[in-house]
Amino acid sequence: MPHHNAITDSYLAEFAKTGIRPSELKEAVRESTEDTTFQGRSLSRPVFLTKAQVTLLADDLERLHSALTGLPDRMFGGDMAAFAHAVGTTAEQAAAAVRGRMERPPRIGRADFFLDETGFKLMEINWGSAVGGLDSGPLNKAMLAQPFVGDFVREHGLTYVDPMEALVDTLLTECAIPAGTRPVVALTDWPKSFEKLEPQLHKSAAGLAPLGLDCYPCHVGQLEYRDGAVWLGERKIDVVYRLFLMEDLMDPTGPGLIEPVLRAAERGEVGIFAPMDAELYGSKGALALLSDEANRHLYSVEELAALDRILPWTRMVRPGPVTVDGSSVELTDYALANRTELILKPTLMHAGQGVLPGWTADAGTWQDAVRDAMGEPFVLQRRVRSVPEVFPTDDGSEEWTLTWGAFMVSKGYGGMFMRGTLDPNATVNMATGATGTCCFHEA
Repeated sequence: MPHHNAITDSYLAEFAKTGIRPSELKEAVRESTEDTTFQGRSLSRPVFLTKAQVTLLADDLERLHSALTGLPDRMFGGDMAAFAHAVGTTAEQAAAAVRGRMERPPRIGRADFFLDETGFKLMEINWGSAVGGLDSGPLNKAMLAQPFVGDFVREHGLTYVDPMEALVDTLLTECAIPAGTRPVVALTDWPKSFEKLEPQLHKSAAGLAPLGLDCYPCHVGQLEYRDGAVWLGERKIDVVYRLFLMEDLMDPTGPGLIEPVLRAAERGEVGIFAPMDAELYGSKGALALLSDEANRHLYSVEELAALDRILPWTRMVRPGPVTVDGSSVELTDYALANRTELILKPTLMHAGQGVLPGWTADAGTWQDAVRDAMGEPFVLQRRVRSVPEVFPTDDGSEEWTLTWGAFMVSKGYGGMFMRGTLDPNATVNMATGATGTCCFHEA
């Protein structure tokens, strides 16, 4: 089947002539994926973008960032608490998000896209320093070390952006680290998830050291506050790299563990990368605000063009009328009548938790789910039919549904985190069995 660009078609045709077994290629790069977000798994080839594709994507990310981070000022007069409430946070989460807000919204996040027949379509945004997949650069390097892949990349003038390098530049910029200094950074996770992620964080810390950061993995309960500073053992911390999430405030121990960090940042004793308000921009409720036709007057012509290209119809699950393709309809009636074209998602959960595609549910299950979500922090989003990509196997080929995770950093487009599944109805998530790969694009 033809792909979305000729580079992919050329790769598959040329690879088939080599006689290389795809399993051999996967085994050759496996070490680069161990103790990373890829969880030791990779697909049998990289994916590719043309210069036109990556340029338009980068431009659309800029417009998306501008429209998204402008919402508090444009819609709520700068009232972050009102914005937080509108996108589906609890009162406690909203209070935490307001604290430590930076003068300008952080430029660190990952926008997850499907690629359909018309181009990239935005599924969700993960905003803030806790986004996964930033450690994907080693897989690019491992692929380049394979003779066929390396030759193909060079012959076609391809390159890639290493998200880890882009991350370091962004952290130094966002936290105003003086030039020529090496900040001491605590990679600070939540106690429960730290038990599983500690090996991955140590590998990330080792990868960040040559880039100018001295990083030490920990969980938030291991930080100490004394002598006007934040400490991890005997190390004075300059930056808390926040891996704990806003949803961790719902844990009974959450406020007690997070509050001291926020206070220390307010006293100027430590920087936080990125502050809690970053997650508000990653709420699917924020996408509902961007999608609502009633708000179109808030955006520039360029922003509207980008939103029209990439953003599927998305609405908060609230009783009353909504606009669908220019017509006003009752939300509940529309949701029940269009089950197979809609997906129900919680606004602030991650890793696919609580997501229900309507086309996988029977009418009764869908009706119950929509009614239970009514007035709660959930959105409805229009289905996107992703065009699958072919990946070679030892016995032939397989069609994978991909999620294209494009990073936004201080300098703009910050590379790609790719995940795929063989089940087109599944949530594409590494935690639930997805398999990753890397991306190269025309220079």
